[in-house]
Amino acid sequence: MESNSLTVARRYVDAVSAKDFAAVARLFADDIVWHQPGDNAVSGTYSGAAAVGEMLAAQMTATEGTFELQLTGAPMVNGTLVAMPIHFSAKRVGSEMSMDGVDVVRVDGDKIAEVWLFSADQQTENAFWGAG
Repeated sequence: MESNSLTVARRYVDAVSAKDFAAVARLFADDIVWHQPGDNAVSGTYSGAAAVGEMLAAQMTATEGTFELQLTGAPMVNGTLVAMPIHFSAKRVGSEMSMDGVDVVRVDGDKIAEVWLFSADQQTENAFWGAG
């Protein structure tokens, strides 16, 4: 039987992959904390569903909807934490990126309470998003 944490994490990946950001937003706890890696225009820790939603919307606007995310392996569960190997890519004027990463989510009940993202090539991702 699949754990609740895994079920919520799969819903998140499916919604992001489908670019269904209304469904993504419904998965977030009101007090979600999102840890965006790197040293770039979108890096930092975002607190609250509204702040996370604004950051994700800014990413989608900057990439004109080209952001893609795919699960590349089996999610790994440790209690309320789920680590998911992913591949992500996006294009924006004059730049593109495509790399592997790991998304880690902490699930509380049926909501995502915290997110940590890891990029295989942070320097390239920093260059893609531009200076912070």
